[in-house]
Amino acid sequence: MTIKEFSFDLPEHLIAQYPTDRRGEERLLVLDRASGAIVDETMASFARYLDPGSLLVVNNSKVRKARVYGQSDSGSLVEFLFLEELLDHSWLVMTTKAKKQRLGRRYRFATQDGKRQWLATIVAVHDDGTRSLRFDSIIDEHFFAQIGHVPLPPYIKREDTLADEGRYQTIYAKSEGSVASPTAGLHFTDQIMGAIRQRDIEICEVTLHVGPGTFLPVRSPTLEEHQMHWERYEISASAADAVTRAKEEGRAVVAVGTTSVRTLESAWDSERSCLKGGSGRTNLFIKPGYRFSVVDQLLTNFHTPESTLVVLVSAFASKDQIKDAYRWAVEHSYRFFSYGDAMFIR
Repeated sequence: MTIKEFSFDLPEHLIAQYPTDRRGEERLLVLDRASGAIVDETMASFARYLDPGSLLVVNNSKVRKARVYGQSDSGSLVEFLFLEELLDHSWLVMTTKAKKQRLGRRYRFATQDGKRQWLATIVAVHDDGTRSLRFDSIIDEHFFAQIGHVPLPPYIKREDTLADEGRYQTIYAKSEGSVASPTAGLHFTDQIMGAIRQRDIEICEVTLHVGPGTFLPVRSPTLEEHQMHWERYEISASAADAVTRAKEEGRAVVAVGTTSVRTLESAWDSERSCLKGGSGRTNLFIKPGYRFSVVDQLLTNFHTPESTLVVLVSAFASKDQIKDAYRWAVEHSYRFFSYGDAMFIR
């Protein structure tokens, strides 16, 4: 199976460059897998499409201001995307002008007024193109708060603004560590959450820190050859118990976003028929033919052509159903990608 099978035509004007004026005003396409029927709705009506007694699982990872500019020892400005801190306190990064960012090259990071600065060196170059960057002193979240930028995806053709610091986070974001937002969760408001609870629907949280495994393009000729990057997740004992109990009782498990799907499916213990709590790492690539063990319904955004995300939703529904739904969304001027509209697959 090739990635070209998951291509589709998308007019550029449907790629959302900004969020809606108010959170929760997004449109919602409801896809019924059994019949193939499509309903045009809004996120304000999402709760009434959930069966009472369902379990809604959200990803509470918080987006770090992980896009940071440094000045190389040759004087050029270099953009870094900080992926994660390693055990030796160096940072795994992606960078622009990658071929020029060689082993041993030094960089200066500074606040706009120059009163604070940090020095760092590339100490390793990895096979996947990432680098290990080590600072002369250990950095913490204050570093990103002072000089970092919201890591908006490249299809948003503008610089980040102060408004993005709020709108590119879910309302339940807690655990800092993602380099991209778990965007299906961006649609929720306190009012929508309240409406969900009023239908006797339980809500639990897991954490998957979104890394390049979620958004890097597929470059191999076939899906079978593509290797996902590893991403870290955390599942509390209470969340594991809630999911296990829902499966035992035959209640629907509704995943908010593909990151929640991959977390749940990665942590499922098929021998004991339970969800394993604790920390883990996953590089699970879900593609057509995959048998889902945990997730029964999925709220997700509209994804980029030829991405691992559109492959995942094509495994959850079917390739033909997703193509039909995406074609319908284009014809009805839905907004696509991170700041776009939502789709509920049931």
